[in-house]
Amino acid sequence: MVGNTAENANVDDSLLSKLDQGLSKIEDFLTYASAFVILGLMLFGTMNALGRKFFSTPVWGYTDLVTLFMVAFSFLAVAGMQRVGGHIRMELFVRKMSGRMLWVAEFVGVIVALFIMCVLLYYSSTAFMRAWTPGDSTIDRELATWPSKMWVPIAFAVLIARLILQSWGYLRLIINPNVPPIAVPMMHTEQELAIKEIEDTFGDDDTETHELKA
Repeated sequence: MVGNTAENANVDDSLLSKLDQGLSKIEDFLTYASAFVILGLMLFGTMNALGRKFFSTPVWGYTDLVTLFMVAFSFLAVAGMQRVGGHIRMELFVRKMSGRMLWVAEFVGVIVALFIMCVLLYYSSTAFMRAWTPGDSTIDRELATWPSKMWVPIAFAVLIARLILQSWGYLRLIINPNVPPIAVPMMHTEQELAIKEIEDTFGDDDTETHELKA
């Protein structure tokens, strides 16, 4: 599912569109941060493996540090994936819908997700406060866990903001299905998805050539 990315987003001067663009910048920043954490952990793991093999000395606190940083790349990009519709979801029935029925189904799904995320935000915040106030640490090297637990409610708060904008966008489409979709991921056909993958792989200039060859 290719969603509300730069090349297929509907943008206008409405408040919803401006909020969508502003939130997208925050989501992109968190996504890049998540990618850098993944890259850092890969290099960190390589250092640990080389240290064990050639110097018989593993990196200090490797297991604890990996456990703490895993939280960052696991949660920071979740709002960005929700924005573009890149999350895992079942479309067996939704794909067959169209018009107001489709937007109602999407709206109900977003409202359910919003309720769940509000509950998760509360409990993740209390977990962070428990780690911050009395002081929580890892078992092995006794590293503070609050920096790791802090990212969870932050990521969930951004995701809740995205879900609120999407519920607004779907409600707008329910009222008037003829208006252009804003702040919601747009569903595409298999052919459109294939063309998008070709563009991402070979570039826009080669898309027509590969379509002719196919």
